[in-house]
Amino acid sequence: MSSTLFSNMKYSDSLTVVGISICTAIICEAISWLLIYRTSSYKSLKSTIDKASKKLETMKTTDPNTATIVKKSKTKKIDRVESSLKESSRDLSMFKFKSGGVVALVLFMVFGLLNSLFEGKPVAKIPFVPIKLVQKMSHRGLLGDDMTDCSMAFLYFLCSISIRTNLQKFLGFSPPRGAAGAGLFPMPDPKSN
Repeated sequence: MSSTLFSNMKYSDSLTVVGISICTAIICEAISWLLIYRTSSYKSLKSTIDKASKKLETMKTTDPNTATIVKKSKTKKIDRVESSLKESSRDLSMFKFKSGGVVALVLFMVFGLLNSLFEGKPVAKIPFVPIKLVQKMSHRGLLGDDMTDCSMAFLYFLCSISIRTNLQKFLGFSPPRGAAGAGLFPMPDPKSN
């Protein structure tokens, strides 16, 4: 049905997968906007993170002529601001986690639809033979020994990651600067070791 739309074109299957990936990214961002980005609690958390990260940047610019007593008090203030920034970032990631289930459900439904449409059928050609690890992903579910054939799952995965990330940046929904290391698996703090 949707693959017959571009049936006369040389790259019809790959364009269909990319088009569906774009539509899915737009739908997922619309869902995220409805559930997250338009709420006042998200906006206040984002502004708190922005303020704390700016304050932390200004505090970390050090003057080499300051005394050691001033440095110790400044270090304590920096640690306080960093801990409040981490706490706000954690709250923000938990707030975003709520809509993650709905977005995951949409992505699984679209992936199931695409999987049934393009089962066992290569949708693109990779211009080189990828390394073994990538071959297992790019050739998943395909018959034959031509490792330059690309499966729908691999193309959809690459498109979903790149399109959704760039769409978030374009719409202004990317995470605040200070929350870049936040998430489910934040980087460990070297000071706590």
